[in-house]
Amino acid sequence: MTVSVLDWGDGENRFSPDWLQRVHSFLDGVEGALVTTGGGKFYSNGLDLEWLTAHGDQASEYVAEVQELLARVLTLPVPTVAAINGHTFGAGAMLALAHDFRVMRADRGYFCFPEADINIPFTPGMAALIQGKLTPSAAIASMTTGRRFGGPEAAEIGLVDEVTAEGEVVKVAHERVAALAGKDRGTLGAIKETMFAPAVAALRAAG
Repeated sequence: MTVSVLDWGDGENRFSPDWLQRVHSFLDGVEGALVTTGGGKFYSNGLDLEWLTAHGDQASEYVAEVQELLARVLTLPVPTVAAINGHTFGAGAMLALAHDFRVMRADRGYFCFPEADINIPFTPGMAALIQGKLTPSAAIASMTTGRRFGGPEAAEIGLVDEVTAEGEVVKVAHERVAALAGKDRGTLGAIKETMFAPAVAALRAAG
């Protein structure tokens, strides 16, 4: 089965409306399994705060669009792995968590929910996603502190499943997901919809 690799690119990979649309278009063609990654220093820095500041009248629609992407990745009917090549912050970290698995670079890059330090509370949907994927202690440690976790620390508390060398991140993620490719899409999708029903409902309630 085909493993699709979606490379966000070399920038901060913030969730502009155009970026969200491009990602959805790519996901439409995913069949066997999915690996996502970035280039350079960033996996994703999450919300496009500059765009949001300039379009405050569209804030609710924008948040709904972001949460729809999170819900879609969370329930995608194929195995998914985030190959975290660098910094992943805020909604970018939520997007990584929405994947089935996460492989992170060991030597550089931080996994962080900075909301407590930038005075942006989690929406009910975003909190439900994080809490649906993490142990209670890991959720508290990451959601309430703004702490920046390097790869080994992130793996220790369960934010990511595995760490590896910079040049091996995509390869290891590919190997992990390729071994799972070929599951029945209807069955896998139904399992994910059931597993994460509270988070999906909360994410889509924004719409």
